[in-house]
Amino acid sequence: MSGISGFLGIDIGGTKVAVRVEGEGAEPYSAGFRWTPGADVGADMSALADCLAALRRHWPGPLRAAGVAMPATLDAQGRVTAWPNRPAWAGLALAAQLRGMLPGTGVAVADDGDLAALAEARAANLADVLYVGVGTGIGGGSVLAGELCPGPARGSFELGHVVVDRAGARCDCGRRGCVQSRASGPAILRRAAELRDAPVTYAELGEAWQRRLSWAVVAVDEACAVLASAIVSAAELLHPEVVIVGGGFPSGLPGFTSLLSRHAMRLSRPGHPA
Repeated sequence: MSGISGFLGIDIGGTKVAVRVEGEGAEPYSAGFRWTPGADVGADMSALADCLAALRRHWPGPLRAAGVAMPATLDAQGRVTAWPNRPAWAGLALAAQLRGMLPGTGVAVADDGDLAALAEARAANLADVLYVGVGTGIGGGSVLAGELCPGPARGSFELGHVVVDRAGARCDCGRRGCVQSRASGPAILRRAAELRDAPVTYAELGEAWQRRLSWAVVAVDEACAVLASAIVSAAELLHPEVVIVGGGFPSGLPGFTSLLSRHAMRLSRPGHPA
């Protein structure tokens, strides 16, 4: 493998990091790790550097390029301007840091929701797609006529920070009533805990949801109603061919997407199906 060149993908999330390198004629290599809760940005960068160093030991050949997906708000130079899930990253020159960890490799950083939308559109061979990701936050992306909207030069598509309730809960971004404050994974777990009057883990929510326990059903239903409102509003502006829902959170909740679709259909205007 020493002479095989590869392409590296890095997925930086709010709770974990996943990396994968592929090259023609070689077995792909994947790795990852979870962020240490409460760690500062220096410790985070050290953990990331260690992961990439381990990857280089498994893949000693040249890396032709590295593409990085992450949910933070970035400027055109790949500097983090805001990341509510890891606020200490604000001001971090992430692209430059990664170039230092991967000398000789071209590095490009972009919003994970945008990249997911582009990947889904290409996989489905569709020109106009609205993508929604439900996880630690609410991600999203829009592809119009085969191109990202609004596009990297103008910033990411922030469906999670559409305000749906001006008097609602405070979002991680500092505003009140964002979709993310009501429909993200942590928000659903908080609401479930309120209804249950006891802490709720993701595994407990999934089990209770499948058993149709009221506190789980209500928490998920409320989140889907809020998310549907944002999706229908976006669809009125963008008119996508399809809306695709992804992210890790719905995977343990069978029927989540169907419930979301029903809420969207109820909100849709006649002649404008969701």
